[in-house]
Amino acid sequence: MPTPGGPPAEKVILEALRTVHEPDLRRDIVSLKFVKAVEVRGPAVRIRITLPYPTLSLKDQLRQECAAKVRTLPGVDAVEVEVSTDISSRPGPAGEMVPEVRNIVAIASGKGGVGKSTTSANLALALSSMGARVGLLDADVYGPSIPGMLGVTERPEVNPGGRLPPIGKHGISVMSMGLLASRETPVIWRGPMATKLIQQFLGAVEWGALDYLLLDLPPGTGDVQLTITQSVPLAGAVIVSTPQDVALHIAMKGLKMFQDVHVPIVGIVENMSTFVCPHCGERSDIFRHGGARKICGERGIPFLGEIPIDGAIVQAGDEGLPTVLRNADGPAATAYREVARRLVAEIGLANLLGSETTRRPQKVGAAKSGVHLDLKWDDGHRSRIGYRRLRLECPCAACIDEWTREPRLDPKSVPELVHPIEVSSVGRYALAFKWSDGHSSGIYTFQRLRDLCECIECGGTEAIEPEEEPGPPPRAAGGTFEV
Repeated sequence: MPTPGGPPAEKVILEALRTVHEPDLRRDIVSLKFVKAVEVRGPAVRIRITLPYPTLSLKDQLRQECAAKVRTLPGVDAVEVEVSTDISSRPGPAGEMVPEVRNIVAIASGKGGVGKSTTSANLALALSSMGARVGLLDADVYGPSIPGMLGVTERPEVNPGGRLPPIGKHGISVMSMGLLASRETPVIWRGPMATKLIQQFLGAVEWGALDYLLLDLPPGTGDVQLTITQSVPLAGAVIVSTPQDVALHIAMKGLKMFQDVHVPIVGIVENMSTFVCPHCGERSDIFRHGGARKICGERGIPFLGEIPIDGAIVQAGDEGLPTVLRNADGPAATAYREVARRLVAEIGLANLLGSETTRRPQKVGAAKSGVHLDLKWDDGHRSRIGYRRLRLECPCAACIDEWTREPRLDPKSVPELVHPIEVSSVGRYALAFKWSDGHSSGIYTFQRLRDLCECIECGGTEAIEPEEEPGPPPRAAGGTFEV
């Protein structure tokens, strides 16, 4: 303990820092774990703060506010505050397709025509201006618009390693179907071809080291969206909508889809929010105003901001120089930068919380009996599920009717000693099994696996000793399958 009149203890300094709040997350920097070190050397105090997202303006603000708070403590003569950035990624499986990308963010909408692609392009450039390494994938195979908005005309060429390098433009990396086909050529493909192309855009494009890869999704909740959620671990999803009820109701369907597959909702952007007359300054709510903010308040979803209706946005996009660059000091560019700032703050918070917001298995292995699957969850619970029961509960369309939910699988066709020979993760929300009877199309969500638990605590008959650890799953090295 310090002597009376001496320097304060670290605990006292941390309590003072708890009064400093991150402006977008509205939480103190100590509970957010931004404060990494506090050193007290006599009357001098040194504080090290690390932010999990890129920011330029916030660094000076935090530095000044922290120094002012600590300088008022008795026994402190000098305060040095170091603020740095270490862009985080969410705990969980690394994306095998894009191993050097820290955060993959889906930009989605329930319907077309709400300005999702314009928002994606401007957010990518705003993030780049904040010092982040950014990639933008135009995942709208049938209606690619990102090349035109960014003024990209180069055609990518496969490199000697057999991979496709993205095109660099305005400081970001870009890939789109629009770069592989002429502007007049329609893409007349069935769903499987479109989803295969998306997987190639993720796995065969040499994205390199990126802090954020934004995915400009097609509207709706179709094959492309599902393929992406199952192929790569998404850090979060941003929903873009206009203010009117019809657009918001459809946007909520897209939001619900991401929630069902355990993708964090980073927030909602209200585009075309209001119109400000450039001549008289009068506001006109052409598509109404405030609908997205209201929905966010009712559902506890972060509201990222409002983008005004501005003819300069359209003109800038048509000229291939988005408004964040062309009209950098205008109201629309300012709004996009504010949305980008809140976006990365919310992603940083989701990354810090990690699995705190969703129950998910941390270890999957075979029980010692050889006839059960053991799962250890992040909340400490242990589940045990019989192999044969797990196989009979397969949720795929071949095993259960998609409309009536009646089983199609004949239990007599499943061997008594059926067992999984491979286990793999699906996105951040499910596991897939390859079975000894040759079946491999079922995807078991984490919630479904939890519901199938046969332990006594969950109403079953299986007793699991507290000290028992699951053995290695079939064909898994290292003793456990890390989810």
